[in-house]
Amino acid sequence: MSSNLTETENNDRQEQIDIPIDYSIKHPLQNCWTLWYYENDRTQDWAENLKEIASFQTVEDFWSLYNHIKLASELKQGCDYSLFKQGVKPMWEDDANKRGGRWLISLDKKQRSNDLDRFWLDIILCLIGEAFENSDEVRGATVNIRSKGDKIGLWTGDANNSTALLEIGRKLKDRLRIPQKVNIGYQAHKDTMDKSGSVTRNTYTV
Repeated sequence: MSSNLTETENNDRQEQIDIPIDYSIKHPLQNCWTLWYYENDRTQDWAENLKEIASFQTVEDFWSLYNHIKLASELKQGCDYSLFKQGVKPMWEDDANKRGGRWLISLDKKQRSNDLDRFWLDIILCLIGEAFENSDEVRGATVNIRSKGDKIGLWTGDANNSTALLEIGRKLKDRLRIPQKVNIGYQAHKDTMDKSGSVTRNTYTV
């Protein structure tokens, strides 16, 4: 059988090659998300230190933003990133958060160079990709850079919705590849606000 293409086949192939690619087409996300930045300036109050950076609603706009900001591990001590659904502020008092809580992952100092950036990116991708069966419960996530150890929290809206929260916690632990023997805990915001000591009790653990 001859391997030579007929003139018609050649023309067809040329037409396929010449089809222009429309790079303006973007892939929409289910929700619009807002990135916030907190810098610990003691000359200002907490709300003044919280800055809204940008919002995005497509995969491409997310990567454009992510590739132009510092990694979490490069932030100064006392600074935070927060990624929340548009219209929800990263604070306990927000109406969308005040009845909720957070799954909390505490990292020791050596994990800043090994795990912090991977954990934070994986959580972001879980959020914007609606990876949880109960994504409606998810409000956002925060990463806190601290001298004693960094923290990452995934915030939800209803601390009493145990079925949804346990599914989110298990999926989160699986996606971050946290060993089964290592527990992560869920803390209700009201317990964090009302705590008498330095430790907040866990409502759930996985």
